[in-house]
Amino acid sequence: MKKLIVCALAISALSLYADATKAVVLPDSRPCPQWWKDAKFGIFIHWGVYSVPAFAPTSGEKMNSCYAEQYRGKIQNKVKSVVEYHEKRYPGLSYEDLASRFTAENWNPDDWAKLFRRSGAKYVVLTSKHHDGFALWPSEQSRYWNSMAVGPKRDICGELTKAVRDAGLRMGFYYSLFEYSVITTDLGKVTKHFVDEMNIPQLKDLVLRYQPDIVWGDGQWRVLEEISRGEEFLTWLYNESPVRDTVVANDRWWHRSRGQCGDFYTTEYDHTGSKPTKKKDHPWEECRGIGRSFGYNRFERAENYLTDAQCIETLCDKVSRGGSLLLNVGPDSTGFIPPIMEERLLAMGKWLEVNGEAIYGTTAWSRRPKDMKKDRIYYTEKPDALYAICAVWPQTRFRVSGCGKVSGVKLLGSELPVEFATDGEDVLISPPAVNPGNMPCNHAWTFKIAR
Repeated sequence: MKKLIVCALAISALSLYADATKAVVLPDSRPCPQWWKDAKFGIFIHWGVYSVPAFAPTSGEKMNSCYAEQYRGKIQNKVKSVVEYHEKRYPGLSYEDLASRFTAENWNPDDWAKLFRRSGAKYVVLTSKHHDGFALWPSEQSRYWNSMAVGPKRDICGELTKAVRDAGLRMGFYYSLFEYSVITTDLGKVTKHFVDEMNIPQLKDLVLRYQPDIVWGDGQWRVLEEISRGEEFLTWLYNESPVRDTVVANDRWWHRSRGQCGDFYTTEYDHTGSKPTKKKDHPWEECRGIGRSFGYNRFERAENYLTDAQCIETLCDKVSRGGSLLLNVGPDSTGFIPPIMEERLLAMGKWLEVNGEAIYGTTAWSRRPKDMKKDRIYYTEKPDALYAICAVWPQTRFRVSGCGKVSGVKLLGSELPVEFATDGEDVLISPPAVNPGNMPCNHAWTFKIAR
């Protein structure tokens, strides 16, 4: 009996020791999950009550002056053009009164998911709650200001999560850390009470309820580091949550966290919003709209949108520099994705059917030229191949410097032979004779240099 007691005590002590010495994964202390690094292309969705007025100027010097999703904040801050528009279109109504007009009557989540799959995207990020505080799921913390209580009367987060996963894609959520209703004009004045009673419970509810693959924070410039509890939430996410082994989070969690803490760092319309990152080769993602707004802006015209070729070149540019692209669509209040956005996504999907191997699962070429935009040739690589993506069809032989040993060159999507010659560490590629009948794609042609 005495031996049994001693043995039991020893096992108990070892167990306590193991628990005490178990490594805690801290924010930014683990490798970014490989699935995200390989994915390269995702779809951002800004959809909410702001999709009802759907208004912002279509030109302006400041990046966010064209953001229709900031409609309520611009009314609050007395932006003249927005206030005048609201008073003319919705006389006597507050922003909150517009929630009943956010109907989602034409929304079919399966149709969205099929479109996103056809676009070639590998993941989707939905704005679960933007700065107006309207939650797209039945949140207890936003009991009377959510999509189940008013407007659609549907659990948008839940329905879309199911549809996206049924389509074989990863699902994530954007979440705003501040709301217009609780801020002042001074930075960092979001109260500790709001963080404790709203942000942390809502974030944990989203994770426990839907088990997302991505948690995409925003609004960090309004939240002081000492009251944000951002690091505490990320520590819970990486150590205790049901998605701790696969989830990824970005770098927008407190006032100075951009480029400092997160599985991946973020840029927005090529603006970093932060000091230089502390890790040179850290995973990163560019987010931007197809137009100049994230939320639907009914006043945008064709000239405000990227063309097919520009969307594709933007993806190539980001991936060639080690990043990913999160390209936004802004549906209208009924759930209809504007045809011009749908057309752009389908064009990208068609291009990726031919050239996807030069995008998915690649890394930036370590010997890439500093300014690839100058020649408009973008390089990516895998262990057995280097890819040269030409945004403009090369009219003459071109040189790829420093690529090393070459065993062959081919044009992706084409059976036409590609002549090449080596010159030391360089390869000289002669593009084949093509015509409209045998072009493998309409934009950005990829030469695969086998090693």
